[in-house]
Amino acid sequence: MAYCYTASIFFPSSSSSSSILANDRLPHLAYRPAKIKRRLSFSCAALPFDLSPPPIDHDLLDTMTVAGAKVSEDGVIGTFDNDDEALDAVENGVAVVDLSHYGRIRVSGEDRVQFLHNQSTANFEILHEGQGCDTVFVTPTARTIDIAHAWIMKTAITLVVSPVTRERIIDMLKKYIFFADKVEIQDITQQTSLFVLIGPKSDQIMEALGLADIVEQPYGSHKHYSVNGMPITVGVGNLISEEGYSLLMSPAAAESVWKVLLGHGAIPMGSNAWETLRILQGRPAPDKELTDEYNVLEANLWNAVSLNKGCYKGQETISRLVTYDGIKQRLWGIRVSSPVEPGSTISVNGKKVGKVTSFTTGKRASQPLGLGYIKRKAASEGDSVIIGDDVEGTVVEVPFLARQIPPS
Repeated sequence: MAYCYTASIFFPSSSSSSSILANDRLPHLAYRPAKIKRRLSFSCAALPFDLSPPPIDHDLLDTMTVAGAKVSEDGVIGTFDNDDEALDAVENGVAVVDLSHYGRIRVSGEDRVQFLHNQSTANFEILHEGQGCDTVFVTPTARTIDIAHAWIMKTAITLVVSPVTRERIIDMLKKYIFFADKVEIQDITQQTSLFVLIGPKSDQIMEALGLADIVEQPYGSHKHYSVNGMPITVGVGNLISEEGYSLLMSPAAAESVWKVLLGHGAIPMGSNAWETLRILQGRPAPDKELTDEYNVLEANLWNAVSLNKGCYKGQETISRLVTYDGIKQRLWGIRVSSPVEPGSTISVNGKKVGKVTSFTTGKRASQPLGLGYIKRKAASEGDSVIIGDDVEGTVVEVPFLARQIPPS
């Protein structure tokens, strides 16, 4: 069988409602827009979007390695040797990050909405096709496992989760499917690629690619487009910010899409800089801020929690915490005077009041910041604390946590 390596990327007209492709059988079917506004030519294999890897050599990581990326044995891009430049782009331009090592889970079947409604903290029953949300998977006692970003599609719900929790969450979901439930859980991580754009000029790239109809839509909104007959889903926001965009596509299209994004000025960012950005933004991560030690409200994840949707896993604990004001500690940012180690104690007046969970030196090692849990009555924003034996710190608000809105 022969394959052609010369192809084009097609983006639908932003003014045509018919360009929003309703069939979301990602990644089963190819989409074809009714109207074409722009045509950007580049190298891409004209293959159907299938659940098996493409039968040709289309390795994005090989291309990135040739371009100077440092790739780990498990296929994660650590750095492009431009970490500070990429972090600058987040503030002044736009950065693009390959998060294909993050987990993607497809939940389908007639009972999928009710199933996820019962298994996580968000209210899925009020959402409609094309919308999205953050939701938290918790233990029966509301201890945190991971935050998932969910897209509500026509015939399925797609979840993006951390690479370290993917298998645990899949196993957990399958465990709670009962005999009569019409629910299917599918791991589509290896059959898809995921990029995120972040930075104030992200909108300009969307507009340049003819995707202006997604700009200024609410967080979690997503639409389907076509790349050379293969589907690409573009969503508003990314895992650490409500600004920017997430792009889900076939691995066969990934290299071409990556090149197009770079061609429009996006600066590539590796996972090392992404981790720095995660901490600076204040987004909790599994095995750090999200563990069996802390519940979902201590992690301050109010936007992902419904308090009035009825029974779901962890609901009784969450209701008691709210009713009786039982939240004893809260996750904060801590601006420090010198580097500290995760696990270090946080003290006020010689008394232990918390623990550091993450730390970064920040951009150009000039923005040292930690994340940590602090007892509610011990310190809050603007207060001074001591980390370890003698490192001075100040409790600060960080963007991701600042956007969380507790109930009045």
